[in-house]
Amino acid sequence: MSSVAFLLSAGFGVLMLLGVPFAFAIGIVVAVSLLVAGIEPLLMPQSVLAGTQSFSLLAIPFFMLAGELMSAGGLSARLIRVADVFVRHLTGGLGHVTVLAAAIFAAISGSAPATTAAIGAIMIPAMAERGYGKAFATALAVSAGVLAPLIPPSIAFVIWGVIAEQSISRLFSAGVIPGLVMAFGLTLVCWWYAKRNKIPTQKRASLKEIRLALREGVWALLAPVIVLGGIYGGVFTPTEAAVVSCVYALFVGMVIEKQLKFADLSPIIWRSLKITAIVMSIVIFSAGFGILIAQEQLAPKLAAWLSENIQQKWLMLLVLNIAFFLLAAVMDEIAIMVVLGPLLIAIAKSFAIDPIHFGAIIVTNVAIGMAAPPIGYCLFVGMAISGLKLGEVASKIWPFIAIMLVVLMLVTYVPEFSLALQTR
Repeated sequence: MSSVAFLLSAGFGVLMLLGVPFAFAIGIVVAVSLLVAGIEPLLMPQSVLAGTQSFSLLAIPFFMLAGELMSAGGLSARLIRVADVFVRHLTGGLGHVTVLAAAIFAAISGSAPATTAAIGAIMIPAMAERGYGKAFATALAVSAGVLAPLIPPSIAFVIWGVIAEQSISRLFSAGVIPGLVMAFGLTLVCWWYAKRNKIPTQKRASLKEIRLALREGVWALLAPVIVLGGIYGGVFTPTEAAVVSCVYALFVGMVIEKQLKFADLSPIIWRSLKITAIVMSIVIFSAGFGILIAQEQLAPKLAAWLSENIQQKWLMLLVLNIAFFLLAAVMDEIAIMVVLGPLLIAIAKSFAIDPIHFGAIIVTNVAIGMAAPPIGYCLFVGMAISGLKLGEVASKIWPFIAIMLVVLMLVTYVPEFSLALQTR
């Protein structure tokens, strides 16, 4: 192993163990590796700048902002009200409301943290009051929030589309069926929990209540129709859809619902910028990381070694899924996609895996990683809302993780499961 390869692997690992933020760890390793390799130092700022030069990446800050605007503007509360009148009478009804509302909100914001925060802030206290354990309610809100990487428009699919140079619209469609099946699986866990704990059901909503909820929630329900309809109707690109969703959320929040004021915009923009900065800093510093990996031929060498030692495609996919799950337990999921992207793509090519199918596998792993202990991003959002400790939430989240893993196996070994809606 060359000194550069050692720095990129062992050096990065040591910095991670020391608790250095992911983006800074990548930047430090790349800078030191350039010096060791005797490469022109100016390559670092050039590669960082090059890492930002993608029109598709503009979707990330705008979808983040859209999620914040919709939550502050009252759209998330309207969505919950609509979901409530349709499913609250079922066993585990309030849990079903959480999942359904999160699925709809995910189809607007594209962001797992935003979905977890928007839905969890309302549903965790409500579920706790109705007899659900607070830890279970938090675990459910976290699990429902991570539907966002799968249900389009998905920020995770945007990032992978840029890395793998694949159609983002086609990647979006690959997440629809897995996302809906995962949502259904989460409701089964809610039904089982409510049945086991004898949680009383609520009264079925009257037709008057349903009409009122639909009338009040029409603007919220129109949001995913406009965003997704515009993308698949060819009216605008996914990046332009992110801007449209921001304008729509701003209009509804300020003019229709009148819950947004100009004074609210500054903190809302600041919150979305902080989350965007974390994601984008990982993406841009990883550009230099990718250049060094390419120069050292690490991706093709490892892909070739794996191809020689593992001939069966099914076994290779199993190994990748296990490795991704273990890495996601200790490493940021976006960082895994960006840093290991060249290697993952090389492996997929060596086994002739359809790139859109492979993208669905990667992003399903990302969704699971955002909920999995100990450092799932949405896990910490849920903990912040409920005030519970990691161990309390982690003990209740494993049934949901099990459902997610079943969906991952379907995505991995039944290509049609994610490719059924593909159009070329």
